[in-house]
Amino acid sequence: MERIYTIPVNEAFDASAADPACGCPMCALYEKLEEDELGLILGGSMMEPDVRIRTNELGFCGTHFDKLFVRKNRLGLALILESHLGEVKEKLTPHGVSALFGSRAAKVTEAVGRLEGSCYICERIEHNFSGMTATVAVLYEEDPAFRKKVEAQPWFCLPHLRRLLECGRANLPKKMYADFAASVLAPVDRYLEALSGDVSWFCKKFDYRYGEEPWYNSKDSVERAIAFLSGKER
Repeated sequence: MERIYTIPVNEAFDASAADPACGCPMCALYEKLEEDELGLILGGSMMEPDVRIRTNELGFCGTHFDKLFVRKNRLGLALILESHLGEVKEKLTPHGVSALFGSRAAKVTEAVGRLEGSCYICERIEHNFSGMTATVAVLYEEDPAFRKKVEAQPWFCLPHLRRLLECGRANLPKKMYADFAASVLAPVDRYLEALSGDVSWFCKKFDYRYGEEPWYNSKDSVERAIAFLSGKER
């Protein structure tokens, strides 16, 4: 029986199984979560008190600052930055003992280090994406039809392959995990073999001896190799 939280996972796996151009289904899930969060933070969630408290505290990573900026809502972003900068100023301003004894540099170093490692959008995505990854393992255990979907995937990127294998190991019985790992690795093995050949052929095409040969499936092999190796969590 399909439940609400399984719908996005099933839809992503169905889409990638039907059209290999969709690529890694976990990347598709990650992109959807990211797009939803970017839309919310400059929309309805922007003025919610609990959200502003978290954005003031955590800020955003450089990647998500860039993605917020290109959405062309400068006023919305400026309002978020106004209150976030106020909190940053507070954290960097000496108080009490540090103001008296000149230990500000150490406090600032610590505060900036925490800011560099925090991002409201990354935190939200990670929370939801971890649940979706666990849902893949649950569906594999409970739904024989979903097992076939896993095997029918065009590929999984390496970062999401690792996450799936780790999640499966943590959530599945030992025998089931062995089957799950084999199912997840099968499309990766197939794709890696083909991708390696495509990249090699792309390189050969720059040798004059192969100048008249067709490109076959190699023209976009560099882009596909990067997507396979690094996924969407970057």
